[in-house]
Amino acid sequence: MTDAAVERESMEYDVVIVGGGPAGLSAAIRLKQLAAEAGQEISIALLEKGAEVGAHILSGAVVDPKALNELLPNWKEDGCPLEDEVTTDIFEVLGAAGSISLPTLFFPPLMNNHGCYIASLGNVCRWLGEQAEAMGVEIYPGFPAADVVEEDGVIKGVVTGDFGVARDGGQKDGYQPGMELRGKYTLIAEGARGSLAKQLIDRYDLSAGKEPQKFGIGLKELWRVKPEHHKPGLVKHTMGWPLDGQTGGGSFMYHFGDGLVSIGFVVHLNYKNPFISPFEEFQRLKTHPAIAETFEGAERLSYGARAITEGGLQSVPSLAFPGGALMGCSAGFVNVPRIKGSHNAMKTGMLAAESVFAALGEGREGDTLAEYQAAYEKSWVVDDLKKVRNAKPLWSKFGTVIGIALGGLDMWMTTLFGGWSPFGTLKHGKSDAESLEPASKFKPIDYPKPDGVLTFDRLSSVFISNTNHEEDQPIHLQLADEALQKGSELEKFAGPSTRYCPAGVYEWIEDENTGEQRFQINAQNCVHCKTCDIKDPNQNINWTTPEGGGGPMYSNM
Repeated sequence: MTDAAVERESMEYDVVIVGGGPAGLSAAIRLKQLAAEAGQEISIALLEKGAEVGAHILSGAVVDPKALNELLPNWKEDGCPLEDEVTTDIFEVLGAAGSISLPTLFFPPLMNNHGCYIASLGNVCRWLGEQAEAMGVEIYPGFPAADVVEEDGVIKGVVTGDFGVARDGGQKDGYQPGMELRGKYTLIAEGARGSLAKQLIDRYDLSAGKEPQKFGIGLKELWRVKPEHHKPGLVKHTMGWPLDGQTGGGSFMYHFGDGLVSIGFVVHLNYKNPFISPFEEFQRLKTHPAIAETFEGAERLSYGARAITEGGLQSVPSLAFPGGALMGCSAGFVNVPRIKGSHNAMKTGMLAAESVFAALGEGREGDTLAEYQAAYEKSWVVDDLKKVRNAKPLWSKFGTVIGIALGGLDMWMTTLFGGWSPFGTLKHGKSDAESLEPASKFKPIDYPKPDGVLTFDRLSSVFISNTNHEEDQPIHLQLADEALQKGSELEKFAGPSTRYCPAGVYEWIEDENTGEQRFQINAQNCVHCKTCDIKDPNQNINWTTPEGGGGPMYSNM
């Protein structure tokens, strides 16, 4: 958090955008397009906490180009790096030793990836950033938005994080206080579980009457495989093993580019068993015969992890607040069965931009953008989410086999009958933190040791994510109550932070002298996935922005 007593420089803009992902960049581009069409000038500052645009972007990704077609119709000619069009869809259910292919003929049409593209979403965002800058958008990478500027209940901009603060809170040589970037409107597009979005949702009660947001953790590796194992355009999804029937999740494998294969694993964070380790489950997945054959003689290039919003339609908060709005995964527009959200993120960024431009044209400033909320509710984003609104709660309630069968039936019904479902709109119930149950109900899981060829440990994985934080800076993972962490997280739940974290950030260490367990936070390992902020059973860990530019530096992810 920033120090309100520090004297700060201030810069004025028409619009301030937080986040250089698909939503934020689409909003910036659309604002510039509208201004050009009207023969007007509009000043835009876009803040990105990563060292460069795309550095923190992690996604599968199979991209539905629907929104991109609307925003930049000539994207193909202009060199957008959507690598390979999907040519083959495979869905498999894995058992411990075998697999069963599911005929795509019986899948609802929305599950078809025809017309979609396999890509590095990080590279797509880098390209979008180039388009935005060419239009005159001022992009500031390495500048995290650490706090909001609020006056009389209205958001007037953001404060960037201070540079050069020591771990003890003192000022190092070269200390620079953060700046105020003030705007007539502030648009928040931080991605899943953004630190400012979390504050704003709470401050303005934007989730009133909504279901709790739900999340998954997505883990991904990028490999270069042998030519004989590479099948450009192949998309493969699996469910089942290594997860048990009551734990939601599944894998993806996408072939694209020059011998590249993305392999990833998603675990729904409403799991009950505190001994589950999503990272270790991912490593186990790769040993399955249906997966391992692709990676024979292959080279692992990169690794990353990120939380994914999974609550869907019933968990989307109100989007507008006094002086600004939420866009993209800050609000949660991922279509869970399709494992896609970038198209919806881009569209909501465009809708927010259109509402802001209209407001500025009418001389309005700092009001609540009711027209953005209305535009969203009439958009194809709602149609996209409405058809799949019950897939996640059915899976959570009935388990993998029955839940997915019912979810498929429900998606057929909503597709055929204009969104009508025999189930109505189901609720999610508990938050993911509340879903965890005491360790006494479960047995520890004995995960196999990594072989260093196909399976790996956390620290070697974090190394190839190019994660870096200045060590002498305040720990950005804030523990509210140490006693609560020991008495509950450790003694009641057997220390699940050491397992749900995909980067080895958290450890329980026994003191040599006293024998007492001490909670250690290795913040320099953090890949900014936000899982701790979501899954800690007491909500005792708060993720905040570290010094600018810190975190992973993903390449081709």
